[in-house]
Amino acid sequence: MTDQAVDTDGAAAGGAVPPPASARESTGAQFVGRRRELKELRADIDRAGLDTLSGRKAPRARVLLVAGRPGSGRTSLAEELARQLADNYPDGVLRARLTDPDGSRVPTERTARELLDALDVPAPPGAAEDDLTGILRDALSERRALLLLDDAADAEQVDPLLPDAPDCLVVAVSEGPLTGIPDVRPCTLGGLDKPAAVELLARAAGPVRITVDPRSAESLVEACSAHPAALVLAGGWLGGRPKAAVADLAKQVHDMPEEGSALARVFAHTYGSLPAPAARILRFLSLAPAGHVDPHTASALAGCSVSAARTTLDDFVALGLVRAVASPLPQYEVPGCLVPLLRARTESQDRPAEIQLARARMLERTVRLLQSCRAITEPDDSAARKKLAGLPRALRFPGPRAAAEWLRIRRPALLAAARLAVADGELDTLARRLMAALARALVAHRGTEDAAADLYGIHQLVLGVAERRKLPREQAAALLNLADLDARTGRTHDALVRYRAALDAARAAGDPYATGRAMESVGGAHQELGDWSRAADWFGRALAQRLARDERADAARLYGRIGAVHTYAGRYGEALRNWSSAVTGYRKTGDVAARARALSEMARVQEYAGRPEESLRTCQEAVELARHAKDVRLQAALQLRLADTLERLGDPAAARLHRGAAERMLGEELPQAARLETNGGAAPSAYEIRSASTED
Repeated sequence: MTDQAVDTDGAAAGGAVPPPASARESTGAQFVGRRRELKELRADIDRAGLDTLSGRKAPRARVLLVAGRPGSGRTSLAEELARQLADNYPDGVLRARLTDPDGSRVPTERTARELLDALDVPAPPGAAEDDLTGILRDALSERRALLLLDDAADAEQVDPLLPDAPDCLVVAVSEGPLTGIPDVRPCTLGGLDKPAAVELLARAAGPVRITVDPRSAESLVEACSAHPAALVLAGGWLGGRPKAAVADLAKQVHDMPEEGSALARVFAHTYGSLPAPAARILRFLSLAPAGHVDPHTASALAGCSVSAARTTLDDFVALGLVRAVASPLPQYEVPGCLVPLLRARTESQDRPAEIQLARARMLERTVRLLQSCRAITEPDDSAARKKLAGLPRALRFPGPRAAAEWLRIRRPALLAAARLAVADGELDTLARRLMAALARALVAHRGTEDAAADLYGIHQLVLGVAERRKLPREQAAALLNLADLDARTGRTHDALVRYRAALDAARAAGDPYATGRAMESVGGAHQELGDWSRAADWFGRALAQRLARDERADAARLYGRIGAVHTYAGRYGEALRNWSSAVTGYRKTGDVAARARALSEMARVQEYAGRPEESLRTCQEAVELARHAKDVRLQAALQLRLADTLERLGDPAAARLHRGAAERMLGEELPQAARLETNGGAAPSAYEIRSASTED
């Protein structure tokens, strides 16, 4: 056999950690062998393809394929090749994993978005898969980059990501051929040659025992079929038992039933040596979302303490059963080649009710951590912070920065947990709580626009389940959330379509809140599009519903929205009548600050209508109410408005007095404050209304 590669693709050689997704940087420190394969792959880069032979320049990037079964060292070989070639590609090495460790395919939309993030190219939130892959190809067309696509399931995953740039190179890793992509010759990996296999075993077990008993080491290599992942497990088992003889382990593996692969036999031997509690934790790790594990996940799955879970996970790392991920927080990954073996053990040894309970504990722990993550951003005297103080110390974050870092690091696992929560096609209470908690935490720490792509994914998950299960109320809530995101990211026409669909679903569900919310949002979308007549009409429909339900505060707000639309349309008489109704409504509800803002808007309309004296009196009344409400910023803004009005009325001395009062209130921040408080204060945009489904 020739010199071959080391690593396990799921049980890292000698403790090497293949980094995840697009953030990997291979050091090559744990790589041995595979010199012939590396030479062939490098030669294949310059091989004349069919296009070149016909005299045409290749229209797309050359694709190199490293093929092999999980655990064969295929990822390690691809990473070593990328490391050696990195200097030839000045625009960098981009990495993406196309299959999660649990075996689920990564949607092309998500992969394209990750690669665009790595390139620092803006990716429109809510964009379709074809749009994102098109943006990616455009971004790579003027670059010389190397693209490493790990664990591709088939050609359909790879083809949309291929750059239309012959100066780029794609290295794909897959179990089989990528039929459908032309001019690709696979480099197929088998077992390791004997010297490389013995070296890998020595790295995992320690060199002394291997050196003093080389024949037994070779026998163990043969028993493991020179399979890298199997050798790592065997070495890990020996490393944890300094007195165990290599020959004894070789005999035990040889004597095991021949059913299954060498990896399955060695795994069965390692698993059989674990204490029952540790074996149970290991089995339940197969339930972790996308194979991502941290001590909290393991603790919840097994029903043990967080410290005990972390100790057990570290023991598993030493045995080669899981691998540690380079991270500021303790993070682990279940090797993809072991996930099917763990699942088989779980199905055969654990009752379905126990599995369901373990998954529920894990999702409930995730919900509580997300709630804690969000609560830490609230003011100290808020109800959320008081509730946070009652949580166990292990579920609390020391501060907002620590919570934001946890959210950033755990984001892939949290999004995978959201997918897991609805994987069975249900939308139970726990799934709803998880979706709401995740959305709120993302918005609290990153803001709606920055988190828009993730929020789209969360709400689309809910929408998919709601449509399949014919749940109109949940469908309406998801559509409202998605439409809000469309509106916030400038996709107003798309938002309008979704708001109308949400209205239909809300009516089908008989949900008055969602119906009113959807009607108001349709009006808001028309307002953003400058269609004042339709906006006023839809706000009027929403108002009629609020009045029928005696929802006075919402009715007052809608009067203000109608007044704002008429103001934009130049219909000042209609605007004043609606603002007057808003003032009356706020007076009845006792909302002094809102009443002051409504009067402020009314004064603005009076000024537009050429009635400065009335505007002056209304503005003075608004100032008194703002003072009563202790709203300093609004007081300052109104003082400025009074100053402007007095100047137009020919009283500059009084104008200076009011302007001076405003300056004393806010100083240098005054102009910005004035703009903030006087720009439609009582008529908030439709897109500032809180999401329906995240409140459920």
